[in-house]
Amino acid sequence: MNTLDILFVLPLLIIFSYLFDAFARRTKFPSVILLMLTGIIIRFFISFTNYDNFSFLDNLIPVLGTIGLILIVLEGAIELEITVEKLPLIFKGFLSALIILLANIFALQFLFKKTFSMEEYSSVLFAIPLAIISSAVAIPSASSLLKRDQEFVIYESTFSDILGIMIFNYCLLQAENGKTFLGLESLISLGFQILGVILISIFITYILFRLIQQIENKVKFFLILALLILVYAFGKLMHLPALVTIFIFGIFISNVKTLLPSFLRRNLDLEEKEKELKEFHTLTAESTFLVRTFFFLFFGFSIQILDFLSIKTLVYGIIIFFVMFLIRYIYFSATSLKLRPSSLVYMSPRGLISILLFIQLKDVSFFEMEENPINEQILLIVILSSMLIMLLGTLNKKRKSEEEETDLFEEGAPFSLETDHNNPSLSKEDDENQLIE
Repeated sequence: MNTLDILFVLPLLIIFSYLFDAFARRTKFPSVILLMLTGIIIRFFISFTNYDNFSFLDNLIPVLGTIGLILIVLEGAIELEITVEKLPLIFKGFLSALIILLANIFALQFLFKKTFSMEEYSSVLFAIPLAIISSAVAIPSASSLLKRDQEFVIYESTFSDILGIMIFNYCLLQAENGKTFLGLESLISLGFQILGVILISIFITYILFRLIQQIENKVKFFLILALLILVYAFGKLMHLPALVTIFIFGIFISNVKTLLPSFLRRNLDLEEKEKELKEFHTLTAESTFLVRTFFFLFFGFSIQILDFLSIKTLVYGIIIFFVMFLIRYIYFSATSLKLRPSSLVYMSPRGLISILLFIQLKDVSFFEMEENPINEQILLIVILSSMLIMLLGTLNKKRKSEEEETDLFEEGAPFSLETDHNNPSLSKEDDENQLIE
Protein backbone atom coordinates (compact mmCIF):
# COMPACT_ATOMS: atom_id res chain seq x y z
CA MET A 1 0.00 0.00 0.00
CA ASN A 2 1.55 3.30 -1.10
CA THR A 3 1.25 6.76 0.47
CA LEU A 4 -1.70 7.83 -1.70
CA ASP A 5 -3.67 4.71 -0.75
CA ILE A 6 -3.09 5.41 2.95
CA LEU A 7 -4.20 9.02 2.50
CA PHE A 8 -7.48 7.71 1.08
CA VAL A 9 -8.02 4.88 3.57
CA LEU A 10 -7.32 6.62 6.91
CA PRO A 11 -9.72 9.57 6.45
CA LEU A 12 -12.41 7.21 5.14
CA LEU A 13 -12.07 5.00 8.21
CA ILE A 14 -12.48 8.02 10.51
CA ILE A 15 -15.50 9.21 8.52
CA PHE A 16 -17.08 5.74 8.74
CA SER A 17 -16.42 5.69 12.49
CA TYR A 18 -18.17 9.05 12.87
CA LEU A 19 -21.14 7.76 10.86
CA PHE A 20 -21.20 4.62 13.02
CA ASP A 21 -21.36 6.81 16.14
CA ALA A 22 -24.23 8.83 14.66
CA PHE A 23 -26.01 5.58 13.76
CA ALA A 24 -25.41 4.26 17.29
CA ARG A 25 -26.93 7.37 18.89
CA ARG A 26 -30.10 6.91 16.85
CA THR A 27 -30.47 3.13 17.06
CA LYS A 28 -28.51 2.34 20.29
CA PHE A 29 -26.60 -0.27 18.28
CA PRO A 30 -23.01 -0.31 19.66
CA SER A 31 -20.68 1.40 17.20
CA VAL A 32 -17.74 -0.80 18.27
CA ILE A 33 -19.48 -3.83 16.76
CA LEU A 34 -19.65 -2.00 13.44
CA LEU A 35 -15.97 -1.07 13.74
CA MET A 36 -14.96 -4.68 14.42
CA LEU A 37 -17.15 -5.94 11.58
CA THR A 38 -15.54 -3.40 9.25
CA GLY A 39 -12.10 -4.70 10.23
CA ILE A 40 -13.21 -8.32 9.72
CA ILE A 41 -14.64 -7.52 6.26
CA ILE A 42 -11.46 -5.67 5.21
CA ARG A 43 -9.37 -8.66 6.35
CA PHE A 44 -11.65 -11.01 4.38
CA PHE A 45 -11.16 -9.12 1.11
CA ILE A 46 -7.42 -8.66 1.67
CA SER A 47 -7.10 -12.44 2.09
CA PHE A 48 -7.82 -12.80 -1.65
CA THR A 49 -4.68 -10.80 -2.45
CA ASN A 50 -2.46 -13.49 -0.83
CA TYR A 51 -0.95 -10.85 1.47
CA ASP A 52 -0.47 -12.44 4.89
CA ASN A 53 2.18 -10.35 6.68
CA PHE A 54 0.18 -8.99 9.61
CA SER A 55 2.83 -9.29 12.31
CA PHE A 56 2.72 -5.50 12.85
CA LEU A 57 -0.65 -5.97 14.58
CA ASP A 58 0.98 -7.82 17.48
CA ASN A 59 2.69 -4.60 18.58
CA LEU A 60 0.22 -2.02 17.25
CA ILE A 61 -2.94 -3.31 18.96
CA PRO A 62 -1.51 -3.40 22.53
CA VAL A 63 -0.10 0.14 22.16
CA LEU A 64 -3.38 1.52 20.82
CA GLY A 65 -5.27 -0.38 23.50
CA THR A 66 -3.12 0.96 26.34
CA ILE A 67 -3.40 4.56 25.15
CA GLY A 68 -7.12 4.04 24.61
CA LEU A 69 -7.44 2.63 28.13
CA ILE A 70 -5.75 5.70 29.64
CA LEU A 71 -7.93 8.07 27.61
CA ILE A 72 -11.15 6.17 28.37
CA VAL A 73 -10.50 6.13 32.11
CA LEU A 74 -9.53 9.81 31.99
CA GLU A 75 -12.64 10.76 30.01
CA GLY A 76 -14.88 8.64 32.25
CA ALA A 77 -13.41 10.22 35.38
CA ILE A 78 -13.91 13.72 33.96
CA GLU A 79 -17.58 12.85 33.45
CA LEU A 80 -18.02 12.04 37.15
CA GLU A 81 -19.55 14.84 39.19
CA ILE A 82 -18.77 14.46 42.89
CA THR A 83 -21.28 16.16 45.20
CA VAL A 84 -22.66 15.40 48.65
CA GLU A 85 -26.06 14.67 47.15
CA LYS A 86 -24.60 12.09 44.78
CA LEU A 87 -22.51 10.23 47.36
CA PRO A 88 -25.20 7.52 47.87
CA LEU A 89 -25.37 6.92 44.11
CA ILE A 90 -21.57 6.84 43.85
CA PHE A 91 -21.36 4.34 46.70
CA LYS A 92 -24.11 2.25 45.10
CA GLY A 93 -22.21 2.21 41.78
CA PHE A 94 -18.96 1.29 43.53
CA LEU A 95 -20.60 -1.50 45.53
CA SER A 96 -22.31 -2.91 42.43
CA ALA A 97 -19.05 -2.86 40.43
CA LEU A 98 -17.07 -4.53 43.24
CA ILE A 99 -19.57 -7.25 44.21
CA ILE A 100 -20.53 -8.23 40.66
CA LEU A 101 -16.89 -8.19 39.54
CA LEU A 102 -15.76 -10.46 42.40
CA ALA A 103 -18.77 -12.75 41.98
CA ASN A 104 -18.05 -13.12 38.26
CA ILE A 105 -14.37 -13.87 38.92
CA PHE A 106 -15.15 -16.56 41.51
CA ALA A 107 -17.92 -18.12 39.38
CA LEU A 108 -15.85 -18.21 36.18
CA GLN A 109 -12.78 -19.45 38.03
CA PHE A 110 -14.84 -22.33 39.44
CA LEU A 111 -16.33 -23.04 35.99
CA PHE A 112 -12.91 -23.07 34.30
CA LYS A 113 -11.39 -25.37 36.92
CA LYS A 114 -14.27 -27.88 36.88
CA THR A 115 -15.07 -27.80 33.17
CA PHE A 116 -11.66 -27.25 31.54
CA SER A 117 -9.41 -28.57 34.36
CA MET A 118 -7.46 -25.31 34.32
CA GLU A 119 -4.94 -24.49 37.05
CA GLU A 120 -5.83 -21.92 39.71
CA TYR A 121 -3.53 -19.18 38.41
CA SER A 122 -4.67 -19.41 34.80
CA SER A 123 -8.36 -19.85 35.68
CA VAL A 124 -8.36 -16.62 37.73
CA LEU A 125 -6.30 -14.62 35.23
CA PHE A 126 -8.59 -15.61 32.35
CA ALA A 127 -11.72 -14.94 34.40
CA ILE A 128 -10.85 -11.33 35.28
CA PRO A 129 -10.86 -9.83 31.73
CA LEU A 130 -14.21 -11.47 31.01
CA ALA A 131 -15.71 -10.02 34.22
CA ILE A 132 -14.91 -6.33 33.58
CA ILE A 133 -17.60 -4.01 32.22
CA SER A 134 -16.46 -1.74 29.39
CA SER A 135 -17.15 1.90 30.22
CA ALA A 136 -16.23 2.82 26.63
CA VAL A 137 -19.34 0.97 25.44
CA ALA A 138 -21.65 1.25 28.46
CA ILE A 139 -21.53 5.03 28.95
CA PRO A 140 -22.59 6.05 25.39
CA SER A 141 -25.21 3.28 25.31
CA ALA A 142 -26.84 4.51 28.53
CA SER A 143 -28.00 7.77 26.94
CA SER A 144 -31.57 6.46 26.55
CA LEU A 145 -31.95 5.62 30.25
CA LEU A 146 -33.33 7.79 33.02
CA LYS A 147 -30.87 10.42 34.25
CA ARG A 148 -30.29 8.64 37.56
CA ASP A 149 -29.76 5.27 35.83
CA GLN A 150 -27.47 6.92 33.30
CA GLU A 151 -25.30 8.34 36.09
CA PHE A 152 -25.28 4.95 37.82
CA VAL A 153 -23.95 3.31 34.64
CA ILE A 154 -21.17 5.93 34.44
CA TYR A 155 -20.11 5.29 38.05
CA GLU A 156 -20.44 1.49 37.91
CA SER A 157 -18.65 0.95 34.60
CA THR A 158 -15.82 3.35 35.49
CA PHE A 159 -15.29 1.68 38.88
CA SER A 160 -15.44 -1.74 37.17
CA ASP A 161 -12.62 -0.66 34.84
CA ILE A 162 -10.44 0.62 37.67
CA LEU A 163 -11.09 -2.26 40.08
CA GLY A 164 -10.79 -4.91 37.37
CA ILE A 165 -7.40 -3.70 36.18
CA MET A 166 -6.09 -3.35 39.74
CA ILE A 167 -7.23 -6.88 40.62
CA PHE A 168 -5.75 -8.24 37.38
CA ASN A 169 -2.35 -6.62 37.97
CA TYR A 170 -2.33 -7.77 41.59
CA CYS A 171 -3.21 -11.39 40.65
CA LEU A 172 -0.68 -11.40 37.81
CA LEU A 173 2.07 -10.23 40.15
CA GLN A 174 1.09 -12.84 42.75
CA ALA A 175 1.10 -15.58 40.10
CA GLU A 176 4.52 -14.55 38.80
CA ASN A 177 5.92 -14.70 42.34
CA GLY A 178 4.19 -18.01 43.08
CA LYS A 179 2.16 -16.55 45.96
CA THR A 180 -1.48 -17.12 46.91
CA PHE A 181 -4.05 -14.57 45.76
CA LEU A 182 -5.58 -14.02 49.21
CA GLY A 183 -2.44 -13.77 51.33
CA LEU A 184 -2.84 -11.33 54.23
CA GLU A 185 0.61 -9.81 53.75
CA SER A 186 0.03 -9.27 50.03
CA LEU A 187 -3.38 -7.65 50.58
CA ILE A 188 -1.97 -5.28 53.22
CA SER A 189 0.87 -4.38 50.87
CA LEU A 190 -1.66 -3.69 48.10
CA GLY A 191 -3.64 -1.44 50.44
CA PHE A 192 -0.57 0.61 51.30
CA GLN A 193 0.34 0.84 47.60
CA ILE A 194 -3.11 2.19 46.74
CA LEU A 195 -2.95 4.70 49.60
CA GLY A 196 0.51 5.84 48.52
CA VAL A 197 -0.56 6.13 44.88
CA ILE A 198 -3.58 8.24 45.90
CA LEU A 199 -1.39 10.69 47.84
CA ILE A 200 1.15 10.85 45.00
CA SER A 201 -1.70 11.31 42.51
CA ILE A 202 -3.01 14.35 44.38
CA PHE A 203 0.47 15.89 44.27
CA ILE A 204 0.86 15.09 40.55
CA THR A 205 -2.58 16.57 39.90
CA TYR A 206 -1.52 19.82 41.61
CA ILE A 207 1.68 19.96 39.53
CA LEU A 208 -0.26 19.41 36.29
CA PHE A 209 -2.73 22.14 37.23
CA ARG A 210 0.16 24.52 37.83
CA LEU A 211 1.57 23.52 34.43
CA ILE A 212 -1.73 24.31 32.74
CA GLN A 213 -1.73 27.69 34.47
CA GLN A 214 1.91 28.59 33.76
CA ILE A 215 2.21 27.48 30.12
CA GLU A 216 1.30 30.36 27.81
CA ASN A 217 1.74 28.35 24.62
CA LYS A 218 -1.54 27.42 22.94
CA VAL A 219 -0.29 23.85 22.50
CA LYS A 220 -0.30 22.54 26.07
CA PHE A 221 -2.90 19.80 26.47
CA PHE A 222 -1.04 17.15 24.48
CA LEU A 223 1.88 17.82 26.79
CA ILE A 224 -0.39 17.03 29.75
CA LEU A 225 -1.58 13.82 28.04
CA ALA A 226 2.03 12.85 27.33
CA LEU A 227 2.95 13.37 30.99
CA LEU A 228 -0.03 11.26 32.11
CA ILE A 229 1.00 8.43 29.77
CA LEU A 230 4.55 8.71 31.13
CA VAL A 231 3.26 8.51 34.72
CA TYR A 232 1.25 5.41 33.77
CA ALA A 233 4.32 3.81 32.16
CA PHE A 234 6.43 4.45 35.28
CA GLY A 235 3.67 2.99 37.44
CA LYS A 236 3.51 -0.16 35.31
CA LEU A 237 7.29 -0.46 35.50
CA MET A 238 7.15 -0.32 39.31
CA HIS A 239 4.13 -2.69 39.43
CA LEU A 240 1.94 0.03 40.97
CA PRO A 241 -1.77 0.68 40.28
CA ALA A 242 -0.89 3.62 38.01
CA LEU A 243 -4.38 3.82 36.54
CA VAL A 244 -5.50 5.28 39.88
CA THR A 245 -3.40 8.37 39.08
CA ILE A 246 -5.23 8.84 35.77
CA PHE A 247 -8.58 8.34 37.49
CA ILE A 248 -7.84 10.83 40.29
CA PHE A 249 -6.54 13.47 37.87
CA GLY A 250 -9.72 13.14 35.79
CA ILE A 251 -11.95 13.50 38.85
CA PHE A 252 -10.07 16.60 40.04
CA ILE A 253 -10.33 18.14 36.56
CA SER A 254 -14.13 18.29 36.83
CA ASN A 255 -14.40 18.70 40.62
CA VAL A 256 -11.33 20.79 41.47
CA LYS A 257 -13.29 23.38 43.46
CA THR A 258 -14.78 20.78 45.79
CA LEU A 259 -12.06 18.11 46.02
CA LEU A 260 -8.70 19.87 45.91
CA PRO A 261 -7.53 20.86 49.42
CA SER A 262 -7.87 24.59 50.16
CA PHE A 263 -4.14 25.10 50.77
CA LEU A 264 -3.48 23.85 47.23
CA ARG A 265 -6.28 25.92 45.67
CA ARG A 266 -4.76 29.19 46.92
CA ASN A 267 -2.08 29.21 44.23
CA LEU A 268 -4.44 28.27 41.41
CA ASP A 269 -6.58 30.69 39.42
CA LEU A 270 -9.46 28.30 38.87
CA GLU A 271 -11.91 30.80 37.40
CA GLU A 272 -9.47 31.83 34.68
CA LYS A 273 -8.61 28.25 33.75
CA GLU A 274 -12.15 26.84 33.79
CA LYS A 275 -12.57 27.40 30.05
CA GLU A 276 -9.22 25.73 29.34
CA LEU A 277 -10.21 22.71 31.41
CA LYS A 278 -13.34 22.34 29.28
CA GLU A 279 -11.13 22.49 26.19
CA PHE A 280 -8.97 19.75 27.70
CA HIS A 281 -12.10 17.64 28.19
CA THR A 282 -13.01 18.14 24.52
CA LEU A 283 -9.50 17.19 23.42
CA THR A 284 -9.65 14.03 25.56
CA ALA A 285 -12.98 13.05 24.03
CA GLU A 286 -11.69 13.63 20.49
CA SER A 287 -8.50 11.66 21.17
CA THR A 288 -10.49 8.81 22.73
CA PHE A 289 -12.71 8.65 19.66
CA LEU A 290 -9.69 8.48 17.34
CA VAL A 291 -7.79 5.83 19.31
CA ARG A 292 -10.92 3.73 19.91
CA THR A 293 -11.69 3.83 16.19
CA PHE A 294 -8.37 2.37 15.10
CA PHE A 295 -8.12 -0.05 18.03
CA PHE A 296 -11.39 -1.83 17.23
CA LEU A 297 -10.76 -1.65 13.49
CA PHE A 298 -7.35 -3.29 13.85
CA PHE A 299 -8.69 -5.79 16.36
CA GLY A 300 -11.41 -6.77 13.90
CA PHE A 301 -8.77 -6.89 11.18
CA SER A 302 -6.76 -9.40 13.25
CA ILE A 303 -9.74 -11.79 13.34
CA GLN A 304 -10.27 -14.47 10.71
CA ILE A 305 -13.80 -15.69 10.00
CA LEU A 306 -12.62 -19.31 9.90
CA ASP A 307 -11.78 -19.07 13.61
CA PHE A 308 -15.50 -18.90 14.46
CA LEU A 309 -16.74 -21.98 12.62
CA SER A 310 -16.30 -24.12 15.74
CA ILE A 311 -19.61 -24.94 17.49
CA LYS A 312 -17.71 -25.73 20.69
CA THR A 313 -16.23 -22.22 20.82
CA LEU A 314 -19.69 -20.70 20.33
CA VAL A 315 -21.21 -22.84 23.10
CA TYR A 316 -18.40 -22.02 25.55
CA GLY A 317 -18.78 -18.28 24.89
CA ILE A 318 -22.55 -18.33 25.40
CA ILE A 319 -22.28 -20.37 28.64
CA ILE A 320 -19.71 -17.94 30.07
CA PHE A 321 -21.89 -14.95 29.21
CA PHE A 322 -25.02 -16.63 30.63
CA VAL A 323 -23.27 -17.25 33.98
CA MET A 324 -22.25 -13.58 34.24
CA PHE A 325 -25.68 -12.33 33.16
CA LEU A 326 -27.36 -14.56 35.76
CA ILE A 327 -25.10 -13.16 38.51
CA ARG A 328 -25.97 -9.61 37.48
CA TYR A 329 -29.69 -10.41 37.42
CA ILE A 330 -29.52 -11.98 40.89
CA TYR A 331 -27.68 -8.96 42.30
CA PHE A 332 -30.13 -6.36 41.00
CA SER A 333 -33.13 -8.51 41.90
CA ALA A 334 -31.82 -8.86 45.46
CA THR A 335 -30.99 -5.16 45.88
CA SER A 336 -34.21 -3.86 44.31
CA LEU A 337 -36.48 -6.67 45.66
CA LYS A 338 -37.96 -7.08 42.16
CA LEU A 339 -37.90 -10.20 40.02
CA ARG A 340 -38.57 -8.29 36.83
CA PRO A 341 -35.17 -7.26 35.41
CA SER A 342 -34.51 -3.52 35.25
CA SER A 343 -32.74 -1.85 32.35
CA LEU A 344 -29.53 -1.80 34.42
CA VAL A 345 -29.30 -5.60 34.25
CA TYR A 346 -28.61 -5.39 30.53
CA MET A 347 -25.94 -2.68 30.84
CA SER A 348 -22.82 -4.85 31.23
CA PRO A 349 -20.99 -4.88 27.89
CA ARG A 350 -17.43 -6.15 27.52
CA GLY A 351 -14.95 -4.39 25.27
CA LEU A 352 -11.55 -2.73 25.07
CA ILE A 353 -10.20 -3.57 28.53
CA SER A 354 -11.14 -7.26 28.19
CA ILE A 355 -9.32 -7.41 24.86
CA LEU A 356 -6.29 -5.55 26.20
CA LEU A 357 -5.88 -7.81 29.24
CA PHE A 358 -6.20 -10.90 27.04
CA ILE A 359 -3.42 -9.55 24.85
CA GLN A 360 -1.33 -8.92 27.96
CA LEU A 361 -1.73 -12.59 28.93
CA LYS A 362 0.12 -13.56 25.76
CA ASP A 363 3.33 -12.20 27.28
CA VAL A 364 2.96 -14.18 30.51
CA SER A 365 5.77 -16.72 30.68
CA PHE A 366 4.45 -19.27 33.20
CA PHE A 367 1.69 -20.66 30.97
CA GLU A 368 1.10 -21.08 27.25
CA MET A 369 -1.80 -19.15 25.73
CA GLU A 370 -2.34 -21.78 23.03
CA GLU A 371 -2.86 -24.56 25.59
CA ASN A 372 -5.76 -22.79 27.32
CA PRO A 373 -9.31 -23.45 26.08
CA ILE A 374 -10.30 -19.83 26.78
CA ASN A 375 -9.07 -18.02 23.68
CA GLU A 376 -9.71 -14.77 21.82
CA GLN A 377 -12.53 -16.34 19.83
CA ILE A 378 -14.46 -17.10 23.02
CA LEU A 379 -13.68 -13.58 24.25
CA LEU A 380 -15.15 -12.07 21.08
CA ILE A 381 -18.30 -14.20 21.41
CA VAL A 382 -18.73 -12.95 25.00
CA ILE A 383 -18.19 -9.35 23.84
CA LEU A 384 -20.73 -9.65 21.02
CA SER A 385 -23.27 -11.44 23.26
CA SER A 386 -23.02 -8.79 25.96
CA MET A 387 -23.43 -5.98 23.42
CA LEU A 388 -26.42 -7.60 21.73
CA ILE A 389 -28.15 -8.21 25.08
CA MET A 390 -27.47 -4.57 26.00
CA LEU A 391 -28.98 -3.51 22.66
CA LEU A 392 -32.12 -5.61 23.28
CA GLY A 393 -32.41 -4.16 26.79
CA THR A 394 -32.17 -0.53 25.64
CA LEU A 395 -34.59 -1.10 22.74
CA ASN A 396 -37.04 -2.80 25.11
CA LYS A 397 -36.74 0.15 27.51
CA LYS A 398 -37.36 2.60 24.70
CA ARG A 399 -40.40 0.62 23.50
CA LYS A 400 -41.88 0.53 27.01
CA SER A 401 -41.41 4.28 27.36
CA GLU A 402 -43.20 4.91 24.07
CA GLU A 403 -46.07 2.63 25.12
CA GLU A 404 -46.40 4.45 28.45
CA GLU A 405 -46.46 7.80 26.65
CA THR A 406 -49.11 6.53 24.22
CA ASP A 407 -51.27 5.24 27.07
CA LEU A 408 -50.90 8.58 28.83
CA PHE A 409 -52.21 10.54 25.84
CA GLU A 410 -55.02 8.03 25.25
CA GLU A 411 -56.19 8.54 28.82
CA GLY A 412 -56.19 12.29 28.19
CA ALA A 413 -54.03 13.04 31.21
CA PRO A 414 -52.89 16.71 31.20
CA PHE A 415 -49.72 16.01 33.17
CA SER A 416 -47.77 13.33 34.98
CA LEU A 417 -45.57 13.35 38.05
CA GLU A 418 -43.46 10.49 36.66
CA THR A 419 -40.10 11.14 35.09
CA ASP A 420 -40.11 11.57 31.33
CA HIS A 421 -38.39 8.46 29.94
CA ASN A 422 -37.72 10.03 26.58
CA ASN A 423 -36.02 13.02 28.16
CA PRO A 424 -33.56 11.89 30.82
CA SER A 425 -32.66 15.47 31.64
CA LEU A 426 -36.24 16.17 32.84
CA SER A 427 -36.37 15.29 36.50
CA LYS A 428 -39.27 14.67 38.82
CA GLU A 429 -38.77 18.11 40.36
CA ASP A 430 -39.16 19.71 36.92
CA ASP A 431 -42.52 17.99 36.48
CA GLU A 432 -43.67 19.16 39.89
CA ASN A 433 -42.63 22.74 39.06
CA GLN A 434 -44.67 22.54 35.88
CA LEU A 435 -47.65 21.34 37.89
CA ILE A 436 -47.35 24.27 40.33
CA GLU A 437 -47.23 26.74 37.44
